[in-house]
Amino acid sequence: MKKHLVATGFASMLFAAGGAIAQGSHTGHAMHDKVGAVVFANSCAPAVQADLASGVAMLHSFWYSAGDKMFRDVLAKDPSCAIANWGIAALLMSNPLAGVGSTPKDAATARAAIDLGRAIGAKTQRERDYIDAVAAYYQDWATTPERARQESRAKAFEALAARYPNDDEAQIFSALYIAGTQSQSDQTYAAYFKAADILEKQLGKTPDHPGISHYLIHAYDAPPIAVRGLSAARRYAGLAPDAPHALHMPSHIFSRVGAWEDSASTNQRAFNAAIPGNELGEAYHASDYMVYADLQLGRDAAALAAMQVAMKLVVPAPFPPPVAYSSSAMPARYAVERGDWASAARLMPPKNGTPFTDALVWFAHGIGAARSGDIAGAQLAAAELETRHAALVAAKNVYWSTEVEIQRREVAAWIAFAEKNPSLGLQIMREAADLEDRTEKHIITPGRILPARELLGDMLFENGQPALALAEYEVSQKREPNRFRGIYGAARAAEAAGDQVKAKAYYTQLLDLAKTADTMRPEVMQAKAFVSR
Repeated sequence: MKKHLVATGFASMLFAAGGAIAQGSHTGHAMHDKVGAVVFANSCAPAVQADLASGVAMLHSFWYSAGDKMFRDVLAKDPSCAIANWGIAALLMSNPLAGVGSTPKDAATARAAIDLGRAIGAKTQRERDYIDAVAAYYQDWATTPERARQESRAKAFEALAARYPNDDEAQIFSALYIAGTQSQSDQTYAAYFKAADILEKQLGKTPDHPGISHYLIHAYDAPPIAVRGLSAARRYAGLAPDAPHALHMPSHIFSRVGAWEDSASTNQRAFNAAIPGNELGEAYHASDYMVYADLQLGRDAAALAAMQVAMKLVVPAPFPPPVAYSSSAMPARYAVERGDWASAARLMPPKNGTPFTDALVWFAHGIGAARSGDIAGAQLAAAELETRHAALVAAKNVYWSTEVEIQRREVAAWIAFAEKNPSLGLQIMREAADLEDRTEKHIITPGRILPARELLGDMLFENGQPALALAEYEVSQKREPNRFRGIYGAARAAEAAGDQVKAKAYYTQLLDLAKTADTMRPEVMQAKAFVSR
């Protein structure tokens, strides 16, 4: 039996700049499954109100397949419901914050939906304006870069929100699309803050709205501001527990603040929710975040099990981005987070990868080979990284070409170090760390395979400079808090530098972090020995 969630209040919702809701309009309430409380005024038939609002709620939680089916069911029941075509076109834009956008096939489907919505002719100007706003993204789609599409979409929905200032949905969608224009290289977080300001005001009016909590998580998904998103993270999963993405999203904030138990738990729930609906992209995405969290807790057996379960899922080629990324990232993480350099050096990219996902594996391969003394293997990886970098530059993919260049420099640094040229290695590694610090991680990942500044700390320590290594580990912790390797690195560096107070504090922190560990790592044994003394 399906459980029902009825939105409360707002039944008398009015929209300014166009007067009250037109005669005969309705206010749809989300009532199907546990997808959150959404109220969406529209002129469609009474019989489709619950389905329409549920479709909007699913759109807010990026539940694309279920939302598309819901909007199409609405059209089957009420062919005059033009606004359902807006919903279909909005879903086909995919994740507005991923920077990928629609596929050509999805864009063609979306334009057809927009044309149909216009041909049907919505009964209210507001609904016609919603359709026009989503159409802005698809205008000249084939010849417009994704970044320009994002900006056009944000401007169109800002105009929609300005025209209907009392339309909460317009304000919330506007905030989402503004957040979608945030650049990873803009560390003022201007777009995020602009979106968050809108959403915080809406939160006071409708605290149980799934989109508000969801988009606040995205708006605070950056190291200096992540703590502001904790309340939204703890709230969102409970608002739409049937939506796999809603169960996963809190871990974006949990990963930023180092709340690994929470991240592992909510991603396990997301994985379990994704499988029945064959949401394989969401399942892989949750698995990567879960593996990352378990490894920070010293739960190596749990991380391996989660990875193996995910890798058994059969996904037809070409892989969607979350699958291509996670299937490359998880084995790389499992090797390097445990310092298993020999295993890392044996990794090879899986089939059906992309230049930037293949680079994840070649990075781990190169670091593992260099740190195992296999200079030839590391040089092979460096050459493969250069090939991927060139392909991404040719494709004008600025973000991922920069990420791969960072990885190439990291491998080059460890090659120089292995060749007994520590000054050159440290110089290149510092350049890589500085470059990485100037950009934020992509939302597809819980974190880089290894932070560059943490690797700089490793190199300084191995070069007999523990005090300088400690400083780098501590800087890295500001951006990547509560990481197992970072804490251990800081502890052993402090110990070697003679700072027994800091060493004890960091070793104690490591033991607390590993209190649920299912594998006795050597680092934990070292921490126990030090603290017991």
